[in-house]
Amino acid sequence: MLQEFKKFAMRGNVVDLAIGVIIGAAFSKIIDSLVGDLIMPIIGRIAGGLDFTNYFIGLTPAASQAATYDAAKKAGATLGYGTFLTVTVNFLIIAWVLFMVIKGMNRVTKQEESAPPPPAPPTKEQELLTEIRDLLKARG
Repeated sequence: MLQEFKKFAMRGNVVDLAIGVIIGAAFSKIIDSLVGDLIMPIIGRIAGGLDFTNYFIGLTPAASQAATYDAAKKAGATLGYGTFLTVTVNFLIIAWVLFMVIKGMNRVTKQEESAPPPPAPPTKEQELLTEIRDLLKARG
C-alpha cells in the first residue's frame, strides 16, 4: 500500500497541483496586501475616509456598542460586512488576473495550432527536373 501511495504522490499531475497550490497561496498573500494596503484605502479615501475593516453590525448589545470590529467580535456575535467587502475585492482581482492569464495562454495555443505546416521538401524527381531546367536555361 505504501508503494502504491508513493507512485500516486509522485505522478506529474499531483506534483503540478501541489506546486500550483503553493504558488496560489503566495499569490493570494500578494493580492491580500494589494487590496488591503493599496486599493481599499484609496476607495475609502474617495468615499470620504471610510475604513472598511471596521464596518460591522453587532448582533448583541455589547457588540453593537464596540468601537472596532475586533472589539465587537470579542464582545459577541457580529456581522463584519467590511471584511467581506475586502475579501470580495480580493476574489475579483484574483479572478481577473487568472482570466487574463488563461486568455493569453489560449491565444498562444491558438496561434500555434493555426500556424501552417512548413512546405514539404522537394522530391528527388523535382530536384532532378529543376537541375535539367537550369541546365537548359544556361545553354539557351
